[in-house]
Amino acid sequence: MGNRSAADADGLLAERAPGTGVGAGGPGAAAALVGGVLLIGAVLAGNSLVCMSVAAERSLQTPTNYFIVSLAAADLLLALLVLPLFVYSEVQGGVWLLSPGLCDALMAMDVMLCTASIFNLCAISVDRFVAVAVPLRYNRQSRGGRQLLLIGATWLLSAAVAAPVLCGLNDARGRDPSVCRLEDRDYVVYSSVCSFFLPCPLMLLLYWATFRGLRRWEAARRAKLHGRAPRRPSGPGPPAPDASPAAAAAPGPTPHAPPPPDPVAPPHPRAAPPTPQAPTRRPAKITGRERKAMRVLPVVVGAFLLCWTPFFVVHITRALCPACAVSPRLVSAVTWLGYVNSALNPVIYTVFNAEFRTVFRKALRLCC
Repeated sequence: MGNRSAADADGLLAERAPGTGVGAGGPGAAAALVGGVLLIGAVLAGNSLVCMSVAAERSLQTPTNYFIVSLAAADLLLALLVLPLFVYSEVQGGVWLLSPGLCDALMAMDVMLCTASIFNLCAISVDRFVAVAVPLRYNRQSRGGRQLLLIGATWLLSAAVAAPVLCGLNDARGRDPSVCRLEDRDYVVYSSVCSFFLPCPLMLLLYWATFRGLRRWEAARRAKLHGRAPRRPSGPGPPAPDASPAAAAAPGPTPHAPPPPDPVAPPHPRAAPPTPQAPTRRPAKITGRERKAMRVLPVVVGAFLLCWTPFFVVHITRALCPACAVSPRLVSAVTWLGYVNSALNPVIYTVFNAEFRTVFRKALRLCC
């Protein structure tokens, strides 16, 4: 909502008057209330199910799913701390009737949680790139240690991006208390670049490199499997002593004559001492579960970009071009679209990940 309010700078929210279908008491208010309640319920139910499933099911406790839990936590906090006040403002026609301090807290939480979502997706891309690029080093490290460090870094950086709002940046002179928005246009540009326009290209580049490396790894694995047929030793081996035709045709020694000296023959292959070999380095494995988890990530990233790109384009356009006319209905639509993304991820996991689907079914059977 905070980003959306910045896009509504110059009093666009205040221009929504009752009786226009958008203000308080009109059909738009009822639609905003019903839609908001349904959205909050869907976000809470779906993301709670994700967190409980990963916590309860050992098969889902993979490095990638640690980030998915962190992403679900950001969506849960959004539904608890941001969406109720956003829906309240929509029902009131965009007029802010609460205290300016609560508005500033809302702006900061909105910026931080949106930034945490995109930073968690970036952290997943970094973790997957390391897993494919240097798998030996990745597998040697303790399970989950790197993931927890990256998750902690994403939340600290997200808090740092949002901190200026809580430090008084929004206390601008001549501030309209009836409009809850980010007052500083420079900060709008800064937060948009840090939260979206820089992380997204980096994330897409890392995913491209990751899946390119994964294709090479799978091609090499298939080639190794196809070339693993049992092979006989090259060259003719020495014949066995009892199978030699010469030994069968040779006359036996006389009782009084000493046996002829045995010819010096190469030892039997089975009796040969094993030759010391240098220890072979086993290639690091990427488990089938991890590969399946990686396949669902492009869908998650694609849904995030589809939902949030229109919002950030409108958001930064209003900050860089104050004279550009942007319809309040367009601003409201792209804001709702961005928030809908918080309810989409559990649906994506259910459709595209069989393990999540199985655990979700078991959890729903227990609940029902």
